Amino acid sequence: MDIENLDAGQEFEELPDTYTIFITEKDFYGKGEPIYVVERINLTTGQNFEDGEHILYVNGEYREESELGKLMHDFNCTEADDMIFGLMAERTRYLKENPEGVNEMCKAMEDMRNEAVERNMLQTIRNLMDSMKWSAEQAMTAMKIPEADKLKYTAKL
Repeated sequence: MDIENLDAGQEFEELPDTYTIFITEKDFYGKGEPIYVVERINLTTGQNFEDGEHILYVNGEYREESELGKLMHDFNCTEADDMIFGLMAERTRYLKENPEGVNEMCKAMEDMRNEAVERNMLQTIRNLMDSMKWSAEQAMTAMKIPEADKLKYTAKL
């Protein structure tokens, strides 16, 4: 991610802070906290690494009367009428009940499925190339990948 956030000649210190947020279904650490903040440290010195990268684990089971607790409640609702936040309920209603929204959601799900299939195909090709010492062409032929798709996969290997 870092290389995409710096232009040629820019200093490392100019990188913006980045936050990776995992919203977990269960309480990942089992301590009942709403959020677990993870920072990297230098194990030899015990000092924070301070590279601007931050990781947050949000406890999806958290349900206290805070904004975060209400948000986690809404994330777990299947019906818009059960949600607390109006904007989220409105968007959920649109995506689940409005024909345009349903089409939008179906397209998003189809795109995600296609991306997953492509990732798996590429990984299988790579695995065959590594384990069998095959060329990309040999691997794709063995996998019966249509000629029309071979260029697409070759470009992404």
